[in-house]
Amino acid sequence: MQLWQAIALAVVQGLAEFLPISSSAHLILIPWLAQRFGHPFPEPGMAFDVALHVGTLIAVILYFIRDWVQLVLCGLGFRFPSGASEGDVEMHKRLFWYLVIATIPGGIVGFLFEHYIDEHMRSPKPIACLMIGVALVMWYAEYSSRLDRHIDRTTLGDAAFIGSAQALALFPGVSRSGATISAGLFRGMTREAAARFSFLLSTPLIAGAALKEVPKLLKAHHEAGVLDISVSTLAISVAVSAVVGFAVIAFLLQYLQTRTLKLFIYYRIAFGIVILLLAFLPLGSAR
Repeated sequence: MQLWQAIALAVVQGLAEFLPISSSAHLILIPWLAQRFGHPFPEPGMAFDVALHVGTLIAVILYFIRDWVQLVLCGLGFRFPSGASEGDVEMHKRLFWYLVIATIPGGIVGFLFEHYIDEHMRSPKPIACLMIGVALVMWYAEYSSRLDRHIDRTTLGDAAFIGSAQALALFPGVSRSGATISAGLFRGMTREAAARFSFLLSTPLIAGAALKEVPKLLKAHHEAGVLDISVSTLAISVAVSAVVGFAVIAFLLQYLQTRTLKLFIYYRIAFGIVILLLAFLPLGSAR
């Protein structure tokens, strides 16, 4: 893989990991589109996939580092900061454990169905259908939401519902943020509150995905003695993914304070239709 290709995919990962448009779909479909039009574009290997996830993990940790310190310390029974009110400490304690609970469905689904998803759900047609289908779900969430609950009013029911929605993000084309933000809207949360809970919830998910693959990568490197991509390219990819991801988190939290998800809904539908048309056209070969 050439450096410009790696940077392009790192930008895509940083954008699509947090925007509700599905990073896994784009990382699969961009090489497919390039090959469809006769331009060689190698599919990302395991090392590169790990690098991109590490980059977005760095982004979400850096952006929410103060939140996570407060959540973890309060969740474990400490008063932080020392001058915080009893109500504020209790709210952060409750939110921490709700995030823990919300992580469980994704872990279960990943453990049970990851192999099946990798084998059967990574081709353009099902991905395009999910892009369009989830866009319609996002539209209905926008249409039906009360938008009257902030993150400090999160409940156990919210955590279970949003966590279950996050589990669906293992399917390429769904979008983790798209599924979880929509779930938050269905529960009556404001767009900004739903996005903030979504991004906080993404931290253990992205960390788990990265940590799961690192041992495999180290084992493969030890046995073969080589990586499928250069170390310098990996480092640049991590940095680009992290910088873009950090900027996107800041942008979307600000954007959703005053605007809707319609821009992303329209994009998903248009992109999905284009992919379906290209998949059925008799031009070149498609997977």
